[in-house]
Amino acid sequence: MGFPILPVALRRRAAGCCAALLLALTCGTGARAAPSPSPVPSPEASGGGLDPRITEIMRKPEYRHAQWGLLQTEPGGGRVLHGMFPGQFFIPGSTAKLFPVSATWQTLGPDHRFVTPLYAVGRRAGSTLTGDLDLVAQGDLTLGGRTRPDGTVAYTDLDHTYANDFPGATLTPENPLAGIDGLARQVRAAGITRVEGDVIVDSRLFVPDPGLDPVPTPLVVNDNLIDLLTTPGDREGAAARLDWRPKVAPYEVTSAVKTVAAGKPTDITVTAADGGTRIRLSGTIAADAPPLLRTSPVADPAAFGRTALIEALGRAGVEVTAAATGPNPVARLPRDYAGRPRVAAYTSPPYEQYAKLILKVSHNLGANLDVCLLAVTTGSRQCADGFPVLAAFLDRAGVDREQVALMDGRGGNPADRVTPRALVQMLAYWQGTPDARRFREALPILGVDGLLAENCRDCPARGKVFAKTGAAVGGDLLNDRLSVGAITIAGYLDKGGGRFDTFYAGVTGAMTPTANPEDVVGIANDLALIAAYLQEAS
Repeated sequence: MGFPILPVALRRRAAGCCAALLLALTCGTGARAAPSPSPVPSPEASGGGLDPRITEIMRKPEYRHAQWGLLQTEPGGGRVLHGMFPGQFFIPGSTAKLFPVSATWQTLGPDHRFVTPLYAVGRRAGSTLTGDLDLVAQGDLTLGGRTRPDGTVAYTDLDHTYANDFPGATLTPENPLAGIDGLARQVRAAGITRVEGDVIVDSRLFVPDPGLDPVPTPLVVNDNLIDLLTTPGDREGAAARLDWRPKVAPYEVTSAVKTVAAGKPTDITVTAADGGTRIRLSGTIAADAPPLLRTSPVADPAAFGRTALIEALGRAGVEVTAAATGPNPVARLPRDYAGRPRVAAYTSPPYEQYAKLILKVSHNLGANLDVCLLAVTTGSRQCADGFPVLAAFLDRAGVDREQVALMDGRGGNPADRVTPRALVQMLAYWQGTPDARRFREALPILGVDGLLAENCRDCPARGKVFAKTGAAVGGDLLNDRLSVGAITIAGYLDKGGGRFDTFYAGVTGAMTPTANPEDVVGIANDLALIAAYLQEAS
């Protein structure tokens, strides 16, 4: 959905609210019914009135001062079936990801594969390289860390990148160092057993832009995170069990988490020192609690990747004389690699698999990385130069980009704004392309997978709504409640017979009656229900 915008003062209480934003779509009930209806703007419709169940939702007290946006169009000519303020700006949340993913898909191609090479820079004598091994980062989002045996990219419905904000996040079973291990084995297979020199990560593909949060880097290992999994001990008072990955020096993790009685609160704090390399967990976990996942950021992805590769080389039987830990020695990099032998390379799954990962789980780092990758296609190293590429694509796609305002790729910047019409134009563009089905199925599917996996599993619309969700929620300390900047959903409605209507539904300015995160759960669920009702309507 995209990370909700929350004031620092509300972070602890809002942790549950954050969870609500993702898990809202798994609930079976919406927000509380209104004691009396509030006015709802009349929709601009050419296909009849709205389903009464939708207008009933819009009249709930949570929306008394809110603004609704709605647009549903037929394929082909795009006849408007329902419209409510389609040309007004709304906060998009993660529905904004539809734009950079679409642009990258069409610019690189769905079958584009990222090839990350490893060059031998120096003099080779038998099995000894006197010189360096240079890993040239290419902006591969997973570097093999999620790749299944069949070549697809693994994901869980609640991704580990959200673990600090949403309870229930889980890990994929794949080895996050798989790509790096594969590179090391290739070096050994090339006959190199000793490197009298260093290992260097060449991250000159683009300059990390702190204006994008999370910040994309040319080399990404495990989403630039350390995973920390805490499991209750065998009895009350026992130390909790801890596992973590990927285990790369000089990172060290310790835990002082204790097991408390069943039903007691689980409250775990993660702190990091020494540049993020000394991680400590403290707090409590209930004896009957499921394993709890937390993450800690990798502060220097290039140095982390260098150490990970040196350690992998050691496991593969290749000795490196340089110290495994320490800064990445970029001053040793050559100007280029003309004439240098390539001794290994990792080839990624096709970009379509990365697009599916970004859209299914709302992968923020991946969406921001797409902006940087668009810049690279022009020869630029500045991520901001990806926005003109995106703008040119939107022009070609028939999207009125004056109705789109973006400062990032994920939809998390407070300045981001999009109209319902622009989102529907983006979705309609795909219906005239050969990849229409592939793109549609890369979206979360109601009641089936991604962020919509657990919602509406028994309703008639299950499996018939393909949509990206979005959210932005903050606090209201004045009234001790939560302020919904926006909750949105946009995608396709399977109307049968090969017809897929494009749609958007969103609300901005809703207020919960209390600070209870469950109130936000109801609002987010209402948006999913509206999508379901639009699909079910004849």
